[in-house]
Amino acid sequence: MAAVVEVEVAGAVERDLDEVDLSHLSPEEKWRVEHARMHAKHRGHEAMHAEMVLILIATLVVAQLLLVQWKQRHPRSYNMVTLFQMWVVPLYFTMKLHWWRFLVIWVLFSTVTAFITFRATRKPLVQTTPRLVYKWFLLIYKMSYATGIVGYMAVMFTLFGLNLLFRIKPEDAMDFGISLLFYGLYYGVLERDFAEMCADYMASTIGFYSASGMPTKHLSDSVCAVCGQQIFVDVNEEGIIENTYRLSCNHVFHEFCIRGWCIVGKKQTCPYCKEKVDLKRMFSNPWERPHVMYGQLLDWLRYLVAWQPVIIGLVQGINYILGLE
Repeated sequence: MAAVVEVEVAGAVERDLDEVDLSHLSPEEKWRVEHARMHAKHRGHEAMHAEMVLILIATLVVAQLLLVQWKQRHPRSYNMVTLFQMWVVPLYFTMKLHWWRFLVIWVLFSTVTAFITFRATRKPLVQTTPRLVYKWFLLIYKMSYATGIVGYMAVMFTLFGLNLLFRIKPEDAMDFGISLLFYGLYYGVLERDFAEMCADYMASTIGFYSASGMPTKHLSDSVCAVCGQQIFVDVNEEGIIENTYRLSCNHVFHEFCIRGWCIVGKKQTCPYCKEKVDLKRMFSNPWERPHVMYGQLLDWLRYLVAWQPVIIGLVQGINYILGLE
């Protein structure tokens, strides 16, 4: 009886709130009225809300277990599907919310990346393609890293109130910082996945090693195993454009090639003999090590962008089937 009375009272309050004219209210007063409407609408639904929370937790746990098993058993298909979702899911939300600036950048990035990926998957592989691929993705990697750092600094400055020194409103400064942080993290993850896919295709096309790990042809000391082009700068010499790196297995590579292979493409093995690469030894400069750490920290965002919207959509579908609001 008490529950029925509570529901009737909630319905009466909700009807009264619906009759309120919002056109003459301030933004703060409008927010209070909307907040009161939401509470009136959901009053007495505690059991339903608890059930929805349990469904959400159970779906997250089951989805996480399935994704882990899929990644372990079929990593290639998992990576391809995840990359496709990383590329498409934000496009849906940006078109729906009319974020035209992000859409323009997304179109430019997708156009150039599609051309680079097309070049990387051709057989026979053009000799200039590997360097073109690694330079492009290394450029996007550095830009996304710098953009993310600037966005993070803008958010922190706003939290400490330093934006007032430049007479910038807190909401404007926070929006600017969060936008830059999102751009840096999103394109940082996306270019890494595309770079890894291109690296896989080029490694099989160049053909210095087979699936069993044994080299299929001899590598000259003066040839880079990544791009297949001549090395003109000695390991101990200072190059004008780029230097030459020697790994612990004594194989030498162009600087841009091995950086792209190890950091951008997440290939921590020698492109020729597949020996483990010691990144700390290869990049001894402490200012370069954060780039390696940054690349590792971006991995968790793939799940957040690619799979979290799918899981939330699945939860909403289950709630709709069960008649939950």
